[in-house]
Amino acid sequence: MTFRIVAFACATAALLLAGCANPPQHAASGPPNPWAGSTSEPWTHKAFPGKTPTHYAYARLDGRDAVHVRADASASMLRQAVRIEPAQLGRLRFSWKVPALIAHADLAVRDKDDAPVRIVLAFEGDRSRFSRRDAALAELVRSVMGEEMPYATLMYVWCNERPPGTVIRSPRTDRVRKLVVESGPARLGTWLDYERDVRADFQRVFGEKPGALVGVAIMTDSDNTRSRTQAWYGPLRFLPVDPRH
Repeated sequence: MTFRIVAFACATAALLLAGCANPPQHAASGPPNPWAGSTSEPWTHKAFPGKTPTHYAYARLDGRDAVHVRADASASMLRQAVRIEPAQLGRLRFSWKVPALIAHADLAVRDKDDAPVRIVLAFEGDRSRFSRRDAALAELVRSVMGEEMPYATLMYVWCNERPPGTVIRSPRTDRVRKLVVESGPARLGTWLDYERDVRADFQRVFGEKPGALVGVAIMTDSDNTRSRTQAWYGPLRFLPVDPRH
């Protein structure tokens, strides 16, 4: 297997592997339970072969529990295994604070695909529906990383230019799609709070109903632009489904 193919698989895996079937290999330096939410599963740091890992650490900022993230030409993620069946999939609350955008980053371009903040959600589904290209990619990720590629990965992202509501398909695989929830520099340097209907967002972005949610992650990366960036993430909270709906 050539270095170029391995590097491609690792770069793609960085966007795919929020959920996995195998135990993670790297323990996170934080966060403690107040940040981690209602599930008892630990948050773990997932590094990638050939990539400098991003630094994640628990912090208190502006009276909030947070994870401080610092990337220096790096890519890795802090992730948590979950299991939320489709019928129980409701709304997700999250927050972040970003002091600056990554100059020249473009989430639609392979060599510029960096972001100061990402919320990554991994879903199960019928892998027999993969295109031939994605089936080959899934096999490559399994071979290189030793983990299964999720059926679908939805990301909430901050984009440099595209307006909120824009859907960006990954330049590497159609099974990763990014939904822009924040854009441009207008709201940099302040805490921003969001509440998203995960089921509705998945259906709009992928055009089908979601399977079970099996992984969630936060990810800050700057490896493609060879730049430095930092951000803070607040706790992630999955809200119970309203029985009236």
